Formats: sequence, structure tokens, C-alpha cells
Amino acid sequence: MRNIIIDCDPGHDDIIAILTAIAHKEEFNILGITTVAGNQTIEKVTNNILKVLDFVGVKYPVSKGYSTPLVKPLDVQPLAHGATGMDGPQIPDAVSKPTGMHAIEFMKKTLMEAEGKITIVCIGPLTNMGIFLKTYPELAEKIECIAIMGGGVYNGNTLPKAEFNIYHDPDAAKIVFDSGVKIIMAGLEVCYSGSILLTETEKFAEGGRISHFVYDLMKFYQGYAIRHGWDRTAIFDAIPFIYLMHPELFKAGEYEVNIETDGKYCRGMTVVDTRGYQGELHNPKTVLLQADREAVVKILFDSMAELDRVYG
Repeated sequence: MRNIIIDCDPGHDDIIAILTAIAHKEEFNILGITTVAGNQTIEKVTNNILKVLDFVGVKYPVSKGYSTPLVKPLDVQPLAHGATGMDGPQIPDAVSKPTGMHAIEFMKKTLMEAEGKITIVCIGPLTNMGIFLKTYPELAEKIECIAIMGGGVYNGNTLPKAEFNIYHDPDAAKIVFDSGVKIIMAGLEVCYSGSILLTETEKFAEGGRISHFVYDLMKFYQGYAIRHGWDRTAIFDAIPFIYLMHPELFKAGEYEVNIETDGKYCRGMTVVDTRGYQGELHNPKTVLLQADREAVVKILFDSMAELDRVYG
């Protein structure tokens, strides 16, 4: 079993990813969840995860993190996630409260108290993670790896060459990518290759209480794809969790990756050196390139069915 901390900005895909992790208790021991501003403000994304945990009926410590990026202004994403960051489902307000401990202090305490190493899964902007590594560099050795949803090998989605999570706080992302900690990068290409067809999402409506909740999430979330004329949508943030469980379902490579922090058109770009002749790799990252789409989608359905069985 892998001990993990989840750093997130829920977000429809964040919620589906976290539910997937909760469904696999034999794979993941979730030590806590930290939140960061990104898809919406820190208050809204924190409220979203607390509401969902209460709705499912599980308890994990939730600690609020940073409300703004290191340098650039906050740039939330209401077109994809709505005014609340989780528009669509109607579930009760949260009863649970955050821990009162700042995200990076929670990370510090958890890493210091852990007997072994911990994996941190970052599925939002990297503000918390970057400031943590800058503030407590001595604890980097307690991190087994940082699995990130972010970046892209060839393209972006916020700018032509910049994906949202990295674009939102490229300065923090640079700290993380330059830290020397093992990085697993699930960028746009692998997320798109593991997309769920819009017609397939109807299957969630056939399940129990949790599956119906995910169906409501998807009906709002896939609106972005419909408006763009796409027949599928990526559940971006689920990909690093599925890779950690089933790396055999993915094609990946080891590459040098640098973060562009300046520029009008390329700020936030993950510059992946794919030339193949650069000689010895000095600080390689594991970059996921392609996923077995059918297997990924099956895991999503099986995960929600398991939650229906246990918590329905």
C-alpha cells in the first residue's frame, strides 16, 4: 500500500480522481488532502472537497493552502467548472471543517512523522508543493515521488503551449521540477488518450448513489467538450492515480523537463526535451505519453461501483 497526500483544487475531475483513490484502499492510504487555489478560489475548492467527503461518508484531514500563485494573479476557470468550481450536482453543505493547519505545515508534520516515504499526488497548481520544497528542503528525501497532473509535451490548453495547472503558477512549478525529487508528469497528451466518450458517461446513471453523483458531475463537466464539438472528455486528474496503480497501462519515457516562467506566449510551458540525442540525463522526469483508453475507463466505472457497494 502506498501512503499518499493529495494536493488539489476541486474541480470536477479532481473529485472523480479522489473518489477513484478512495475506492482503492488496498492501493492508497490517504493521509490527508491539501487544497490550493486554481480551478476556483481557495474557499470554494476547500468547501467542494469537504462537501464530497461528507456526502460519501468518509473522513480525511483537509488543510487549506495558498490562495494565490507566487507571482501572477489568481486566474480561476468558471467556463470549465462553473461559479462554485463544482457546478452540477446538488449535495448538502459541508459539516466537516478544515484542520486549521496550513497545507504546507500539514505536509511537514505528516512527512516528519512518517516511518517510510510518502507519495504526493498534485492535481492542481503547484503553489503548495513549490513553497513546501522551498521552505523545508530537508524533507524532500521523505518524498517517494510527486505525481503531477500538469503540463504537456507538445501543446497547451490555456495558452498554445501551456497547460492550466502549470500556467497558473509556473514559478512554483519550476521549484518542483528543479527540486531533484522524482517526478511523474501526466500531461495533456496522456490525459487526452485516456478520455471517456460522452456516450459512455451515461453508464454512471445506471449505478448507485455515488455513480449518480459522478453522472451529475459529468453532465456539467462534459459541457465544455460539447461546446467545442468533441465526442469525449479527459478526466485529467484521475490519470496519475491510475498510473500509480497500473503503470502497465501506460507508455512513458524519461525526459529532461524545464518550466518556462517568462514570455507572452509560452509562460507555463513544460519544455520536454524529446530530441533523444542530448546525452546523459541530469534530472529526468517520467513523462506519461499514452494510455490504454478502454482500461482507464473501466477503472473509473469499477471505482464508482465499488464506492456504491461500500458507501451507497
